[in-house]
Amino acid sequence: MRLISVAEENQRINRVMMRFVCLCVLGGVLATMSTAADLALSPRPLARPTTQVIAPVPPSASMAQSPIPRPRPTHIDAAAKKRAGFLAKGAVCGDIGIQGVPIGRVAAKVNGCGVQDAVKISSIAGVKLSQKSVMDCGTAKALKTWIEGGAKPAIGSQGGGLDSLQIMGHYACRPRNNQKGEKISEHGRGRAIDIGGFTLKNGRSFTVLKDWSGSKWSDELAKMHRAACGPFGTVLGPRANSFHKNHFHFDTARYRSGSYCK
Repeated sequence: MRLISVAEENQRINRVMMRFVCLCVLGGVLATMSTAADLALSPRPLARPTTQVIAPVPPSASMAQSPIPRPRPTHIDAAAKKRAGFLAKGAVCGDIGIQGVPIGRVAAKVNGCGVQDAVKISSIAGVKLSQKSVMDCGTAKALKTWIEGGAKPAIGSQGGGLDSLQIMGHYACRPRNNQKGEKISEHGRGRAIDIGGFTLKNGRSFTVLKDWSGSKWSDELAKMHRAACGPFGTVLGPRANSFHKNHFHFDTARYRSGSYCK
């Protein structure tokens, strides 16, 4: 057996140590390369956008630029409240535009006459009735629809606008056209109104009898007559018969074939 000298043993130990150092260095290099690769693959965060900081406007400057509304005069508010209270007090049929008083059931001795939940109307849609007229709420509402959609637009601003209706007939327990033996008129049920003329706010007036044809107001009367056909079930005028030569008859009777207008 060969004996190893001390020098040879030292050389062998040095070689082992060198191999160990080389392995450590190589491991460090590989670790560094792996970290670099990971960093290259990892997306970098986007730069935070720069925001413009707007200085707050002092309250005093903002208020200086906005005009402060003037307070409403107290007398205007008081007048508006007074009018609203007045209108609400006189409203019937659940409509502030229909002014009158409820009178309840109107009884009659004649079979077929009478009105349930009748009202006595003084004005509708700001237009006065020349006499307080008894009818049911269905007729009052139809009259309002016609005034707003027919009568007022037909007259427009002439004479300052429509002021009042000249009423020739409302509730009355009687036969049609006051002819004996005829059926009970819709007047006897509170479903009809007869209008003979119109008065404007400047005091001027015109009538169905005098102005239906050949008059300055003929076109307006024709328009109002046509406009009633729809809100009312029956619309009669001078062309219907001699009984209606001096007035419009409107009633809320309904027919399967639709409104009857003549």
